[in-house]
This record gives sequence, structure tokens and C-alpha cells, in this order.
Amino acid sequence: MGKQLTILFVCGAGLGSSFAAQMSAEDVLNAKGVKAKLDHVDISSAASMSPDIIITAQNFKSQFEKFNIDEGKTSIVYLKNIVSKQEIEEKLTPVLEAKGAI
Repeated sequence: MGKQLTILFVCGAGLGSSFAAQMSAEDVLNAKGVKAKLDHVDISSAASMSPDIIITAQNFKSQFEKFNIDEGKTSIVYLKNIVSKQEIEEKLTPVLEAKGAI
């Protein structure tokens, strides 16, 4: 087991879809034995935070590109289906490996 990460789930209001994505990702993280601090917020709050990973819907990509996020510290994972455990696992696994979490 690697280091503990901070993972932020982001949607427009920081309530519905980000929390749904967080619950789906928890299963993937638990299956891989990854310890992480998880939280969900709205997109404007996320811009001022510095988590290890941001997970959000593909449709927010253009908004995130306008923010000044240090991609050396924070990896952003964009999902087409925010509750697809298969997609979350496929896109998150290489990021977790790069961050030393698995």
C-alpha cells in the first residue's frame, strides 16, 4: 500500500453528481487497497484547492482549462460516465500508480 492521497470530486454544485462519483470511486479504491481522503465540492471551490487528484465529468474540461491548476501536483481525471466503476478504474489506476499509491 502506498501513500495516502487527497482526491476531490467536482461538479457544478458540489452535491449530486460529485457525491455519486465519490461513492463509485470508493469501491474501486477499496478494491485496490488505496487509502485516500475523499471530498466533493463545486467547481469554483476546486480551483482554489490543491488535492492530489481531481475527478470530474468530461463536460467540465473547458472550465478546468481556464483555471491555474498545477498539473505537477494535481492530476485531473475526466469521466464520460461519472458513476462507471469500470471507467473510473481504467482512468484512475495509471494516476494512482504515478502518484505512488499502488
